[in-house]
Amino acid sequence: MSRIEKRFAKLKADKRAGLVAYISAGDPDVTLGYQILKGLPGAGADLIELGMPFTDPMADGPSVDAAGQRALKAGITVDATFDMVRRFRQETGDNDTPILLMGYYNLVYQRGVEKFCKDAAAAGVDGFILVDLPPEEADAIKPHAAAAGIDTVMLTAPTTDDKRLPAVLKYSSGFVYFVSVLGITGTKSASEDAVREHVARIKRHTALPVGVGFGIKTPEQAAMIARHADAAVVGSAIVDKVKVALDESGKPKAGLVDGVLTFVKSLANGVRSIQKV
Repeated sequence: MSRIEKRFAKLKADKRAGLVAYISAGDPDVTLGYQILKGLPGAGADLIELGMPFTDPMADGPSVDAAGQRALKAGITVDATFDMVRRFRQETGDNDTPILLMGYYNLVYQRGVEKFCKDAAAAGVDGFILVDLPPEEADAIKPHAAAAGIDTVMLTAPTTDDKRLPAVLKYSSGFVYFVSVLGITGTKSASEDAVREHVARIKRHTALPVGVGFGIKTPEQAAMIARHADAAVVGSAIVDKVKVALDESGKPKAGLVDGVLTFVKSLANGVRSIQKV
C-alpha cells in the first residue's frame, strides 16, 4: 500500500474524514515555507499538497496565484521543492504523512517524465495532482509514476458526467479529487446538497476515497465536507494566512508560521468534529 492508501485506511478505521492542507512550496520564502511544511502534521493535516509554483497557472485563483508568485520571486525551483520534501522526511522522521505535488504538467514535461517521477520518489513524494493533464494524455505519465510508486490523483468536476467519469477514474489512484465548483480556486463555495450528491455519484463508480476541494474557507465548511467526503482539501484560505502576515514591503512579520499552523489546526478540528458511522 502507498502512504496515501495507508492514510485513508487509517482514517476509515478512525471513522473520520481527513484534512488535506495545501501550501505553495517556498512561500513566502524557502526557509519559512519549510517551517510551515514541517509543522503541518502536528497542526492536524492528514495529507499535504505541496504546490509547485508555475509562471502561467490556469486553475489558480488570486490567492494561490499570489502565493506562487511570491515563491518564484523568492527563488523556488522544482529542485528546491524536491529538497523541501527530502528534508522533511529526513529531519522529522515522518514516513507516514503523504505529500502530493500539485501543479502543471509543463514542469514535468520540461524535466522529462521518467526523470521527474524518479526524482520525486527519491525525495519522498507520494502523489501527483496535475490540474491540466486530462485522462486522454495521462498515459504519458501514469506508467512512470506507477513504476516509481507514486499515485496519480485525477480531478473531477460538477460537469464530469457519468459517461465521462470512468475515463477519469481509469487513471486515478490514491484518491479522487472532486473540484466542487466551476472555475478557479478560492472564489466561491459549493452547497452541502451539491457536495452530497456529487460525492455519492462518484462513489457509485469507484471504491477510491473522494477528497473535495475549492472554496473551503472555514472550519465549519471543512466540517460540512467531512460529513460527506473522505477528505476536505483546503488551499486558498491557508495561503491567505501567509499573505496577511506580510508587511507592506512583503517581508514576513513575527509569528507568520504560528499563525498559519494555528489556522490549519482550526480546520483540522472542524474536520475531526464529524464522526463517521
